[in-house]
Amino acid sequence: MLSCIVLTLNEQKHLGDCLASLKWADEVIVFDSFSTDNTEAIAREHGAKFIQHKFENYGAQRDAALKATQADWVFFVDADERATPELEKEVRAVTASPDVAGWWVPRHNYIFGKLTLHAGWYPDYQLRLLKRDRAQYDPTRPVHELVKLEGTEGFLLYSLIHLNYETVDEFIQKQNYYARYDAERLRLEGKRAKLQNLITRPIQEFIRRFITYQGWRDGLHGLRLSLLMGYFQFVVYRSLYEKQK
Repeated sequence: MLSCIVLTLNEQKHLGDCLASLKWADEVIVFDSFSTDNTEAIAREHGAKFIQHKFENYGAQRDAALKATQADWVFFVDADERATPELEKEVRAVTASPDVAGWWVPRHNYIFGKLTLHAGWYPDYQLRLLKRDRAQYDPTRPVHELVKLEGTEGFLLYSLIHLNYETVDEFIQKQNYYARYDAERLRLEGKRAKLQNLITRPIQEFIRRFITYQGWRDGLHGLRLSLLMGYFQFVVYRSLYEKQK
C-alpha cells in the first residue's frame, strides 16, 4: 500500500492541483498545521484524509505524519509540487521491491516562472519515498530535515515538478529565514565567523553557483540566482558573527 502525504498550512492556492496529480495513490493524507483558509475543504473535495497536528518543526511534523498511516510506503509531496504520470509509473515499479528502504526523487524547480536546470537547482534530490517502518526523521534537524533509514537508498529517474519561488520578494523572505537557521546551526556546531568570511564566503558561493554549477547557462536568470545565493552567504556569516559578539 502506498500513501501520499502532503504537509499543509494555508495551501489553498496550490493544494487542489497537487492532489489532482496524486489520485493514483492508494491513500492520500493532508497533514495540516491548523490552516485558516480553505485547505480543509479542498482536501475533502479531493477525497483526501484530513488530519490536523500542531506544528513544531518540519522534521517532527514529517515524523508524526509517518505515524498517521499504516501504509507500507509513504511518498511525501509538498503542496507546491506535482507528480507526473511518468513518476507515478516509476514509483509503482520501485515500491514493488522490498530491497530498498528509501528513494531520492529529483525535482524540476520553476523559479520566477522559469525551469531552472543549473546553478545547483537540478537534480535537487529529495529523500521523499520511504519504507514507513524503516524511516525516521532526525529530531535535531528542524529545517532541511534529515531522514534516518534502516537500509539502502536508491535514486529515481523522473522528477517532481516544483513550483518554487514565484517572485524575488518571496525568494528573499525564505532565504533570510534559512540563513538565520544556518547561522544558528553553525554556532551550535562550534563554528566561528571571521571578518574575511563576510567577503570570501559570498564570492565562493557565487563562483560555485555560476561557474561550477553552470548557472551561466541560464543567462541573466542564472546570474541573478547566483548573485542572490552569494548574498545570502553574506547574511549567514554576518548573523554568525553577530551571535559571537
